[in-house]
Amino acid sequence: MSADELLEHAKAWAAQDPDATTREQLEAAIVAAEAGDAVAGAQLRDWFGSRLEFGTSGLRGELGPGPNRMNRVLVAQAAAGLAAFLLHREPSPSVVIGYDARTNSEVFARDTAVIMAGAGVHTILLPRHLPTPVLAFAVRHLDVSAGVMVTASHNPARDNGYKVYLGGLDHGSLIVPPADADIARAIHQVAHAPISELPRSTDFVLADESVIDEYVRRTAAIASVASPLRIAYTPMHGVGWETARAVFEAAGFGIPEIVAAQAEPDPAFPTVAFPNPEEPGAMDLVMALGESSDADIVVANDPDADRLAIAIPTATGWRRLTGNEIGWLLGWRAAERAGKDGVLAASIVSSPALGEVAVAYHLEHVETLTGFKWISRAPGLSFGYEEALGYLVDPAKIRDKDGISAAVDFLSLASELKAAGTTVEQHLLAFAEKFGGFASGQISVRVSDLADIGRMMAALRSAPPSHIGSLAVASIDDFIDGFGPYPPGDILRIHLENGARVIVRPSGTEPKLKVYLDASSNEGDGAARIAAAEAVITELDAGMHTLLGV
Repeated sequence: MSADELLEHAKAWAAQDPDATTREQLEAAIVAAEAGDAVAGAQLRDWFGSRLEFGTSGLRGELGPGPNRMNRVLVAQAAAGLAAFLLHREPSPSVVIGYDARTNSEVFARDTAVIMAGAGVHTILLPRHLPTPVLAFAVRHLDVSAGVMVTASHNPARDNGYKVYLGGLDHGSLIVPPADADIARAIHQVAHAPISELPRSTDFVLADESVIDEYVRRTAAIASVASPLRIAYTPMHGVGWETARAVFEAAGFGIPEIVAAQAEPDPAFPTVAFPNPEEPGAMDLVMALGESSDADIVVANDPDADRLAIAIPTATGWRRLTGNEIGWLLGWRAAERAGKDGVLAASIVSSPALGEVAVAYHLEHVETLTGFKWISRAPGLSFGYEEALGYLVDPAKIRDKDGISAAVDFLSLASELKAAGTTVEQHLLAFAEKFGGFASGQISVRVSDLADIGRMMAALRSAPPSHIGSLAVASIDDFIDGFGPYPPGDILRIHLENGARVIVRPSGTEPKLKVYLDASSNEGDGAARIAAAEAVITELDAGMHTLLGV
């Protein structure tokens, strides 16, 4: 759009913005741009030059004014568009809405509730900030048409987001095509008029404690406590502690030691650079607590508690397990209880190890595109995971990753191992002995300009590597136009001649290029197998850094 059109668009947005903070930001930029300030003009073009679109399960982005940021205007449009979609889909739709403790989460949730109710959708609002798994559970438990969770999960503090689940035949899973595109079209139609014209109503229902109580009861029911455990825990400044504590107590694990500095929700996340247990340093405080309290195990949830991280004591200090290691062990556990008809599912970027578990137990193994919106939809699912610390251990209760129920399942495993006189570390060696030694690694290239990701992917396509380090490339699968059963996606899967693989793709939730490394070995005992696979990962890591120039 021209400069004049840009200014008119910005003024119209400011006129309907009910949030004083973002409205004042926008009005100041408009005045500066009209005075010839090039920086302000560029800022307006960033805010208004494009629009946040439904990506991984909904909206997610930085807080700020304009359609390319998360704010009350954008959320009102999204709520009205979702309401229109639901009313077109069924005559008497219903929705349950949850929110975490990030900046504006409750405001966005209440805006959604009054707009949904005003549109004629039966609307239920959860009573306070709660973990994402409680909302995902509520969609199924309350048998509603849809669910909305206001959260940006583990993103930086400046972000917020809007996740959408569908009930009915979707069984409480996150949205997938074509629903996401249909909702996006409905939102675009709504966005042509000011949000002040949207009908609103306070005639929505505030859910009572029974929803949370039932989540706690059913999550605790999967526990098996064979031996007491000393547990150190952190919710990482998020909303997990209240619910996790209730679940751990009900399950028989008692109350863990808690990182006091991270126990209460704080949208600034002051003690971590990024509120993501995968990030370097994010678990330093809880591992220090584990050391000082002589804990058997360290447990961390991300801020909305849909992810689980585990650390264990070793002879050389505390070690955080990788997302794949947790997935292997929980998958093995799931296979043992699955019977003959179970299905183990993982995203294509997760380790191939789960496939070996499925083969050993004569179970079906399904690989999906990244994201639990796909994993949760695997027919007959017994267990699903993705390497980014997401695990679904009880699909009869919930159809999304759940860091609290996964913690209960992993603590049950640790308790059983302790009762048997062994450890999680020794159990990882037993896994290698039984299924092969697997190792994985990841490179995350964070960018300030999203165009850099496109340039890196284009460079790999225009000049495909013949080697990564000294390892020869056998073949490359390009998903850009679809590959096998998978729809088109910006993914490259590189197969090495030694059986290792590298997958490269843009992140769906953060400004990152992500590189996934996987290798395996069946030579020697468990320790030798793991060491051989890790040596390949070390070479692949160095080779990909060189190839990407990072």
